[in-house]
Amino acid sequence: MTSALVIGGTGFVGYHTTEELLDHGYEVTVFSRGSRGYPSEPRDGVTYVAVDRTDADALEAAAERVDPNIVIDNAVFQPDAAREAVEIFADVGAYVYVSSGGVYDAHEIPKREDETPLHAYAEEYAGDNTMRTYGPRKAECDRIVRAAADRGVAAMCVRPTMVYGPKAVASSDTSLVGSISWAEDLPELQDHHDYWIDRLDRYDRVVVPGDGTAIWHRVYVEDVARALRIVAESGTPGEAYNAADRTVFTMEDVIDLIAETLDTTVEVYHASRRELAEFDLDPDDFVLYHHLGSNYPHVLSTCKLSSLGWDSTPPDVAMERTVEESLTSDRDGSMFDPGREAEERFLEAVAE
Repeated sequence: MTSALVIGGTGFVGYHTTEELLDHGYEVTVFSRGSRGYPSEPRDGVTYVAVDRTDADALEAAAERVDPNIVIDNAVFQPDAAREAVEIFADVGAYVYVSSGGVYDAHEIPKREDETPLHAYAEEYAGDNTMRTYGPRKAECDRIVRAAADRGVAAMCVRPTMVYGPKAVASSDTSLVGSISWAEDLPELQDHHDYWIDRLDRYDRVVVPGDGTAIWHRVYVEDVARALRIVAESGTPGEAYNAADRTVFTMEDVIDLIAETLDTTVEVYHASRRELAEFDLDPDDFVLYHHLGSNYPHVLSTCKLSSLGWDSTPPDVAMERTVEESLTSDRDGSMFDPGREAEERFLEAVAE
């Protein structure tokens, strides 16, 4: 049986990647920082090992014991970790680094792996775990991983854009699971979609900043997991592969899809920055707008990944699974709530 190692395997993408590998006959070892995210009843075919990723010697020793055929690495956020990884896993059949769609530093439609410039990196970013340096740090990790292929390492990158989907996870404690894979320092408890799912489930009127046409490409989590497996099996060393839904949605499209999934009708009220300010609100107070609200659309080409036989889940199916799990969870997106009272004041004013 082919063995796979998933580093960061109890997080959001890592958990689904483990499931994907199990479904395709792999024997899986999961490395994570501790046992908090392990299932109370370990799954057949999975071995859990506590390893501190920041301890290169411990990581190497654990990797030698496991001796995997392929490695899926969800936990590289600093260039030093990338350098260590491509050395430790230099002899595996495939090393796949989970990068990010945030590595790109150019406004292009779509952003292509081998054409669109990446963020520049500065040494002053080392050790900085904030969103300010996230794109440059991940981009530098990409360069390190891709350069390793020139030395004969079977190393590849997968660049998911904003990840969404059900948090059906290894532990019943949902606080152990990440909700979005773009940054290690984002809150792990809730998905940005949870806010809108809860809003549309509870109210028949909602405020949407702007005109609703902002576009930020997304990707369903199970599709990311499938992309990681397919690249490990069929990808070309040194290459990077974007991972994003084959359908691109505006912000309002996402809200409409959630409403359709909930089988509800909701009145959407658009508001400019000036109009919101009258009620002590700001467009960036509304989650998804914060990510989707760029003046320039964020769209990734997925042609390279699709050429390997990958495709994305139909949007209605992906959203149905996402909504169903969100409603049965303890999450309601309240950490992203701009304040319903302020929204109500706005809604009452525009209804007069």
